Amino acid sequence: MLAIVIPYYKLNFFESTLISLVNQTDKRFNVYIGDDNSPENPSLLLNKYTNTLNFVYQRFEGNLGGEALVKQWERCVAMVGDEKWIMVLGDDDTLEDNCVAGFYKHIAEVELHKINVIRYATIVIDENDSKMTEIYMHPKIEKSSDFLIRKFKGGTRSSLSEYVFRKSIMNRIGFKNLPLAWYSDLLAVLEFSGFDAIYTINEAVVYFRISGLNITSRKDNLTKKNIGSFQFYHYLLKYKKDFLTPEQNNMLLEKLEKTFLDNKKNPTFWLMLTKLYISNFYFKRYLLFLTKILQSILRKTMKNKEKTLKKL
Repeated sequence: MLAIVIPYYKLNFFESTLISLVNQTDKRFNVYIGDDNSPENPSLLLNKYTNTLNFVYQRFEGNLGGEALVKQWERCVAMVGDEKWIMVLGDDDTLEDNCVAGFYKHIAEVELHKINVIRYATIVIDENDSKMTEIYMHPKIEKSSDFLIRKFKGGTRSSLSEYVFRKSIMNRIGFKNLPLAWYSDLLAVLEFSGFDAIYTINEAVVYFRISGLNITSRKDNLTKKNIGSFQFYHYLLKYKKDFLTPEQNNMLLEKLEKTFLDNKKNPTFWLMLTKLYISNFYFKRYLLFLTKILQSILRKTMKNKEKTLKKL
């Protein structure tokens, strides 16, 4: 059976999420709602759906999401019973009515191919439920590392809500705790799939919401996002480069360097990057990168001097 886990914190769009679950044409799923000690208690809202939705609700004593969002995901996932597949659905995202039906329609083929990660097509919506994008569809079966590069090239998008994971693999590997869980979901897709196949259900849609309230759309957390991005690229290059082609590793190096240049004053970045390059014998690339940094500093210095002269 399918478990739909909702790490709850915001009430704003939560009812839309619940309604989308009530409206599923196939009712073979259970819902587990883990309240991250939110100041917006959803109990009154949940009372409306006790007869129409099969759910378990738990309000946790302490807030974990503010400290480490992945830890909140994990304790919500720990609520799950004997279901074999888990979807972690955002408290502001919604499902098309046929999402659960699509899961059961395709599960036999998924099992036949021994695939551990399923995903749906997606559409990005705003706070008014208006579509911000066209539908994002994918190859029926795609290698997750190929999907990663396709995403880097701007050909697609990704969010945790659109995936269903095999519980045994999910529990064995676990989510990596990156700042704001930035890229933790994408890393989970890669690791839970074993850098192998993702199975896509393109005839059912998950609606991912951009409202200005969630982590993705906020602009006051860019430094933490930068750190999360750097740690993501570094982790793949340090521990998973053998799963990737030389071209894919090269693209990751370019991403790592760009992220570093956006936050050059971070001494931890310097140390991690230097150790990575030396341990992999990227001496030539490292020297070229140091030259690029020096040129960047010189350009900035010259611009500052020009501004000072103009003021005089």
